[in-house]
Amino acid sequence: MPRLGQSLEVGGNRTKASGVQVADEVCRIFYDMKVRKCSTPEEIKKRKKAVIFCLSADKKCIIVEEGKEILVGDVGVTITDPFKHFVGMLPEKDCRYALYDASFETKESRKEELMFFLWAPELAPLKSKMIYASSKDAIKKKFQGIKHECQANGPEDLNRACIAEKLGGSLIVAFEGCPV
Repeated sequence: MPRLGQSLEVGGNRTKASGVQVADEVCRIFYDMKVRKCSTPEEIKKRKKAVIFCLSADKKCIIVEEGKEILVGDVGVTITDPFKHFVGMLPEKDCRYALYDASFETKESRKEELMFFLWAPELAPLKSKMIYASSKDAIKKKFQGIKHECQANGPEDLNRACIAEKLGGSLIVAFEGCPV
């Protein structure tokens, strides 16, 4: 019997133990965030800085959570601290997946890289934690090329120092414009 989050063989086909699918819109958003082909200032403003994903009501599909995104154009206009705003968008008592376009600096250069988050707070129901944990591989397989992954179980796991550690440890001198 497979353990939580493992694949199992059924008649030669690999299926997820959770059976959860990933919506096409989730894959499109990932591709748009990853590729950065935006050229005009208007297109750059519409690019997503952060997006939160949840399970559909029937728990069979990973979808985009309605209204849970930050656009690059909002940063500095309606949102002063995008990471703090992102953390505030996560529910206190349920799990989520998220993509965050992290801006950080090393001593040598400034970088932007995508981070994948599994948010599983202590107050979330056990069943929710189990479904999200066992479905994580389904969404990660669609997100090819993600270098940074973070599982957070509470706000204390999402402070700038913890995120800087995930991005490169002592090499990181600033995250989202703030010293670490």
